[in-house]
Amino acid sequence: MARYRGPVEKLERRLNADLGLKGERRLNGKSALEKRPFAPGQHGQRRTKISEYGLQLQEKQKAKVLYGLAEKQFRKYFKEAARREGNTGANLIQLIETRLDNVVYRMGFATTRANARQFVTHGHVLVDGKKASIPSIVVKPGQKIEIKEKTKSNTQIQRALELTNQTGIVEWVDVDKEKVFGIFTRIPTREEVVIPVEERLIVELYSK
Repeated sequence: MARYRGPVEKLERRLNADLGLKGERRLNGKSALEKRPFAPGQHGQRRTKISEYGLQLQEKQKAKVLYGLAEKQFRKYFKEAARREGNTGANLIQLIETRLDNVVYRMGFATTRANARQFVTHGHVLVDGKKASIPSIVVKPGQKIEIKEKTKSNTQIQRALELTNQTGIVEWVDVDKEKVFGIFTRIPTREEVVIPVEERLIVELYSK
């Protein structure tokens, strides 16, 4: 299935969740979800009761849209999470959080995960000094993530770093804003990852 390239704010309204898809626009209170907190379309404001299966499916869609994953990718992460010891739902979120594009976003080098993915695919990101152009690369604790020297002055990256003064940076990365690099210090606990997703429902969906 091809990647969705339509209006991303429609997805947030459809799922009724702030998924951070518009970056600075969201921070300025200009997101479509805040202005129109109901589903898009002619019948968007109608109240409809969602079935148990519908709720489970909705949570999976939230996670996929939030991290920018296709169904095949997401299912692969779930299988790996289920194979590992511990809570499957927590394992799932922790696995996806180690993706390179997500780590670039968490370090504040991009305002959205989509922008972070673009920086990676265009070859602007280094992992331990080597160019990495695959967004799904797993980042391991202790690895250094750096923006290429020629790209460090990019206005989008500099603006993203400025916005971290407002949003903050997660505790499991150590970032040097001036030199535009960071260390992925550890894998976060599920409790530390603040996202509007109930992974328990995703586990229930795939367990049927």
